[in-house]
Amino acid sequence: MRLDKKLQQGLAALEIELAVSTRAKLLAFLELLAHWNRAYNLTAVREIEQMLPRHLLDSLSVLPYLYGNRVLDVGTGAGLPGIPLALARPDLHFVLLDSNAKKIRFVKQAIHELDLRHVEAVHTPVERYQPPERFDSLIARAVATIPDMLDSCRHLCAPGSRVLAMKGVFPQEELAALDRTFRVREVAALAVPGLDAARHLVVLEPTAETG
Repeated sequence: MRLDKKLQQGLAALEIELAVSTRAKLLAFLELLAHWNRAYNLTAVREIEQMLPRHLLDSLSVLPYLYGNRVLDVGTGAGLPGIPLALARPDLHFVLLDSNAKKIRFVKQAIHELDLRHVEAVHTPVERYQPPERFDSLIARAVATIPDMLDSCRHLCAPGSRVLAMKGVFPQEELAALDRTFRVREVAALAVPGLDAARHLVVLEPTAETG
């Protein structure tokens, strides 16, 4: 089956409607990722057919949970989930952050080729990042444990913000280790089309004790 048909079916299963031009850019991003991956080892997934569910649809599965106008992708790696989400939500401002120079070079190239004027790539460790404005949504995909991730990015949370932690199996031990500076708003089990693996999204919000 052609890749565009698989994408259409996956989006339908996720109940996400995107314009034809947006779907074309999502596939263009996959092509770019597959091309760069051969030389730069950006992801362990080698086949573009597997990148579709494991990277693209997995990223887009959290689309309904984005909150506010400013979104930070913490440890974006090869632009995941930031670039697919930014393609789907051109009305939001995205910052894609990573400490790996090679991966940020790819992300900047993808932003340029896809003409994503509402997206910024930043090369720095999250602990050192000091933006002019804080963020409404902070999202991390398979980055550290939840307590460690929250410790590193709490200074970037705007009042009333939400932190979205993308996980595989239900992260019971990580949630048990949370302190009182964040509360769990929701844990959603995600069904990613074409992916036979557990996926969960933990939605957290800072408390008055976050400081």
